[in-house]
Amino acid sequence: MEKSLTSSLGSNPEPSSGVNPHSKMYIPSLDGMRIVAFLIVFLSHTQIANAFPGNFGVTVFFFLSGYLITTLLRQEYDRYETIDFKLFYLRRILRIWPSFYLVLGLGAGLTILKLLPGEILFPAFLAQFLHYTNYYGIFFGGGMAAGSWVYWSLAVEEHFYLLFPLFYVALRKLRVSPRRQMLIFWGLCLAVLLWRCVLVFGFKVPELRVFCSTDTRVDSILFGCALAVSGNPALDTQDYSNKLWRYFFLPAGIVLILLSCLSRSPEFRGAFRYTIQGIALYPVFITAIRFPNWGLFAFLNLKWMRFLGALSYSLYLVHYTVLFFVWKHLPQLNKVMQSVIALLISFGLAYLIYQFIELPIGQLRKKFSRA
Repeated sequence: MEKSLTSSLGSNPEPSSGVNPHSKMYIPSLDGMRIVAFLIVFLSHTQIANAFPGNFGVTVFFFLSGYLITTLLRQEYDRYETIDFKLFYLRRILRIWPSFYLVLGLGAGLTILKLLPGEILFPAFLAQFLHYTNYYGIFFGGGMAAGSWVYWSLAVEEHFYLLFPLFYVALRKLRVSPRRQMLIFWGLCLAVLLWRCVLVFGFKVPELRVFCSTDTRVDSILFGCALAVSGNPALDTQDYSNKLWRYFFLPAGIVLILLSCLSRSPEFRGAFRYTIQGIALYPVFITAIRFPNWGLFAFLNLKWMRFLGALSYSLYLVHYTVLFFVWKHLPQLNKVMQSVIALLISFGLAYLIYQFIELPIGQLRKKFSRA
């Protein structure tokens, strides 16, 4: 999950006004896309519509993260011919960790006080604290605060961004052209697809193993990285006509997404779904960014949608735990009412986190930008 760029290019999900000193560029639509992705995840967790494609919401967050962070790295390298890794990782720590550990601690505390169902086991808490939630959950499971399993996706991103900036800089130092960079990232996406096929068809692994592992999900981030380095709709020239993007590529992408979500085959979901969705998101992102005032994209750029997008990281952290809290303490209500109450509470908590954690620390993060 990464942040969209508002008043200037920003850096996992960041506040809607994430600031990058290298650009005065505004990239529209992305904050709105972030809140839509969150709502997809939320609805899938409410138990109102069990078939709702919550995994697609996470895939959107991954793609968005790869696109935005690589765009920032590209701009920094274009200006300085290097990346300041110390500042890059400091900014990520300040962006991700304060809210991350606050919500983790609160969830554990509520569980110990029996206000949430379940129990806290130290190995599970340590896995979340050290960002290997996904692998612990796959191979051991249990012992986490109710609803905190969503931390698996943050673990995937932390693993990816520990190494990706180094790899990107190596490509730039070797003077690999943007197009070849894109082809390399696509090649890595193909390698991940083949690895998933080996696991699904050869080793018959459980779907959870493929769904949550870093080694089987990084392609969703890499597709966004590939868009950032070549054909970037915010930085590069357009290769096709506006009509072709709007009336052919975009509908084709939407159809692919719908087909990927409709298939019930476990083998298809485990092996091919994420690749199809990664490809399909290309025209969606390109048209949303290039034509922000066209059709439904205008809705994504409304002021209140952009503000809600600023809360999406905190919303993602708290919403599932809040759902478990409401289910435990308001069992007499129907699922719809429980979900509405949980959503309102989640927005309230996310706003408090945004005001008292993200905004103040965002000011501190500016000091670690290469102004």
